[in-house]
Amino acid sequence: MKHNVLWKAISLLVVAMFLLAACGPAATPAAPAIDVALRWRTRPDNQEEIKVYSDISVGLDTQLDGITLAYEPGGTEGANYQDQLRAEVAAGTAPDVFWIPGTDVADFATRGLILNIAPLAAKTDGFDVNAFYAGPMAHLTYNPEGAKSGADSGALWGLPRDVSTFALYLNLDLIKEAGAPDPRELAKAGKWDWNAFLDVAQKTRALGPDIYGYGASAWWGPYGTWLNAAGGGFFNADRTACALNTPESLAGLDFQRSLYADFDVATPYGEDPEPPFRAGKVAMFQNGRWATPGVRTVPFNWDVVELPNGPQGTPGNWLFWGAYVINAKTAHPEEAWKLVQALTTAETQGKVAALGANIPSRVSQQALDAFLTFTPPTNNQAFLNGIADAAKPTAEGPLWAGSWPEYDKVVGPAVQSVLTGGTSVADFGATICDEANKVFTK
Repeated sequence: MKHNVLWKAISLLVVAMFLLAACGPAATPAAPAIDVALRWRTRPDNQEEIKVYSDISVGLDTQLDGITLAYEPGGTEGANYQDQLRAEVAAGTAPDVFWIPGTDVADFATRGLILNIAPLAAKTDGFDVNAFYAGPMAHLTYNPEGAKSGADSGALWGLPRDVSTFALYLNLDLIKEAGAPDPRELAKAGKWDWNAFLDVAQKTRALGPDIYGYGASAWWGPYGTWLNAAGGGFFNADRTACALNTPESLAGLDFQRSLYADFDVATPYGEDPEPPFRAGKVAMFQNGRWATPGVRTVPFNWDVVELPNGPQGTPGNWLFWGAYVINAKTAHPEEAWKLVQALTTAETQGKVAALGANIPSRVSQQALDAFLTFTPPTNNQAFLNGIADAAKPTAEGPLWAGSWPEYDKVVGPAVQSVLTGGTSVADFGATICDEANKVFTK
């Protein structure tokens, strides 16, 4: 009898507990997941290019689940952009993902400023380094520990955002007014060389004291084309020593010097030639594809043409590229890797190319065919001609055997002194490699 009473009491207690639980306050729902906030940066050439990447960021922000993006255009020009990034990474204030020129990849990698993302890429289904141009990927997969490049090197420092070559942006109205031949027609006829270029530059310069035949910015890309086209260049074959004092390099530098000193056809060296070109004062403006968004705003008739062939029968062009890399100190490496992939998909690159800023870095005939339709300019083929094997472009690349930033700091001012009349070509050749070779590792 006592046992029955006891079991009844226990049963009533259990029932009461369930009733209390049912009538109690509702369980607190799980807090919603918080998006990972990522910052990313590029170095835009002008306001139009800032808009290109701002629009891309807004689009990707809606596509990447669990990630919120904030795009910030770099506010400094040239090498100062990279210097600022180095300082910010060291201070812990740099963006999670940022773009750097191909020349600077080795410096950032060897300083430990960017992440080796090979382990992340190895876990990514469908990722293939061969989907991109071989030139940039040879540098981005270079492992200095084993001096090896390729998919199995154990290194991946980033993915190329784009590729580009130089072209000459043409003010067709000035050229027509001067009675000069159309450079596009000369190129089609195989007659577009240094002499033909100089002829157009001189005829357009004669239009008035404030009209110039040619303009180029003061950095290594523009002056390097003249050296390359003459058969010279910055380095020896294995990029372990300076080659700026070879007869071919000096011949290229001397021709460029003549544009400023002897023939007076070029905008003053060191002054930005883009504003006067966009103002209708320069006939031929040397720049890469990234200048197209800005040039599309000009009020005059314009197009592009490939660089003129030099003494070696080629234009001496560069295959420019830059890479999206990941801050070594990012708190979110996996999310940053997703962003880098999203920024370099065929779809994203197609949008950027359509807006005019660059050429897709993915090897795809479909992408190249589509690029030809992204007008103006009408003659988009000029950029692709610069990439073609026949043009023998020199791939922009980092200096693993030395310091590219230090090399540039030695060479840039020395070239500027030649082009502004402070130093002769002979004196430049006599001393430049003694100084430049100091930046190479022994």
